[in-house]
Amino acid sequence: MATHPTPPMIWEERYASKRSTPDAAALKIPRGRRIFLSSGASEPLAMVEALTRNASHFSDNVIEHLMTLGPAPYVAEEYISNFRHNAFFIGANVRKAVWEGRADYTPVFLSQIPRHIRSGLMSVDVAIIQCSPPDAFGFVNLGVSVDIVLAAVEAASLVIAEINPNVPVIHGAGFLPMDAIDHWIWNDEPLLEAPPTELNEVALEIGRNVSSLIGDGSTIQMGIGQIPDAVLKALVNHKDLGVWTEMFSDGVLDLIEAGVITGRYKKIHPGKVSASFAFGSKRLYDALHQNPTFTFHPSDYINDPVRISRQPKMVSINSALEVDLTGQVCADSIGTKFFSGIGGQVDFVRGASMSEGGTPIIALPSTAKGGTVSRIAPILSPGAGVVTSRGDVRFVVTEYGIADLMGKTIRERAKALLSIAHPDFREELLDAAKERRYVFKYQLPPKGNYPIDSEKIAREIGAKKVVMRPIRPTDEDKLSAFFYRLDETTIYKRYLHVVKDFKGMDTEQIVNIDYKSDMSLVLVVHEKGAEPEIHGVAQYFKDKETGYAEVAFMLADAWQGRGFGRQLMGRLLYFAEKNGVKGFTASLLETNHAMLALFHKTGGEVSATLSDGIYNVRLPFCERTRLAVVAGG
Repeated sequence: MATHPTPPMIWEERYASKRSTPDAAALKIPRGRRIFLSSGASEPLAMVEALTRNASHFSDNVIEHLMTLGPAPYVAEEYISNFRHNAFFIGANVRKAVWEGRADYTPVFLSQIPRHIRSGLMSVDVAIIQCSPPDAFGFVNLGVSVDIVLAAVEAASLVIAEINPNVPVIHGAGFLPMDAIDHWIWNDEPLLEAPPTELNEVALEIGRNVSSLIGDGSTIQMGIGQIPDAVLKALVNHKDLGVWTEMFSDGVLDLIEAGVITGRYKKIHPGKVSASFAFGSKRLYDALHQNPTFTFHPSDYINDPVRISRQPKMVSINSALEVDLTGQVCADSIGTKFFSGIGGQVDFVRGASMSEGGTPIIALPSTAKGGTVSRIAPILSPGAGVVTSRGDVRFVVTEYGIADLMGKTIRERAKALLSIAHPDFREELLDAAKERRYVFKYQLPPKGNYPIDSEKIAREIGAKKVVMRPIRPTDEDKLSAFFYRLDETTIYKRYLHVVKDFKGMDTEQIVNIDYKSDMSLVLVVHEKGAEPEIHGVAQYFKDKETGYAEVAFMLADAWQGRGFGRQLMGRLLYFAEKNGVKGFTASLLETNHAMLALFHKTGGEVSATLSDGIYNVRLPFCERTRLAVVAGG
């Protein structure tokens, strides 16, 4: 017959010999030892106060931890002979002390910290943690901060626990036997909360751009703050997302409640949200308590790049302080001033890169300091460190668009990053790129902001996906390759003369448009395992005096007569009417019956006059042409 567990509250009697007060527990710590504090919202506040209250007892003690949400009085100048802080990730509460030399910073991958602690490479003598009361089986739970705490407890020769009934009991690896604790104190205080972030329009636009890269069924990693919150807000219409992340906040709850996050396609912990720590509101902490949806594990498990890569369609979303024109990412320092830390960025970037269908993303506002500084820089600021190398970076996202850098040359990278920089800095950045010979001398600064929401799937043909989208400044090489694949007759119909060379200024003028008075659409064919190719171009260029726009089309021979021309025309009409164009004009060879028919299929009143074998075509927009927009708009 099974025996019943020990009745509740008996644990206080069972472990009465280990009970202490904050001051008495602090005085148990010898001088010169390294003291570890649990992280984030699990900062043991009563013991932090006791440490500084008894500062005269300490000498040359090092206090180390990841970022904590509460106060850090031990970094004050008055305690310089008693305590020195070592940050594994610099938070706002210790940043000034690091800058002034009263505290240290250890740059380290979050995935490797537990191993370094266990091996003694990063020594821990005393672990001060916060946990739940023990259950009937004698196990406490580390609650919202598992991360590197387990390793610290294993390595420490002295473990002090601040037992707090407000700590949620979370499924996973955060259970610890009460026997591992040497001294415990009672502290019935609410957990530290992270205030909700206010989302400005820049963050919301970045969120929309990032969400466009995330497919249904993906597994996502994100942090906390404006951009992660904006991304989560933009994912409300996605389906069957999973979460595998070092940390998260309240935004995840909203998507769980909306049925967006299901974890259906996760290979490890399917159906669950996997993390190592969290902080947010009381609502979040209440939702985590004994909820089997969530499972928390140490950083060497969650942040292991190989384990991350086993999740199909893994998406990592990380931020940066600065990105240079070659794609180097600085995320932990502003020049020589250390600002935050390496954290888990590289762990997740590499894990997502190795994942089948994975997508590593770096997202950041285009400017800093009230718009006076560009975060896209010719070179990183002097003293700035590279957290994520140019070889690791795939997508860089700002409020002005998306730059895809993977497999791209320095010239292509510079052009892509120029196109998502703030418009006020594009000419300056281009001059710097030319000075360094990153781009051609004839390169033009990007005129407009790429309309990401204007991409549209035209058709799916077997494994091929045919997409209609506005042209990008980075399409110059793809456009040249398209031209060179065309039959000479097709080229002659477009230009009305023989063209042999498409490199240089001609293609640069086509790809560099403002997406309003000028518009170029491309028909791009995507096939798995192959670089997307352009197979069609449709353009208009507005005459400011007449309000009409000259139109030109080119379709690869194999794609003609299949309805794509009509779709492109409808889409072009959509943009033209949206941007105040009064109508279309074109100069067509007398033999270009297909293009002439395309004009007539708009339903508008087409006038065409023939002179020397050339039709001069005019199409005023009217209600009937608006019906043609349905085909492409």
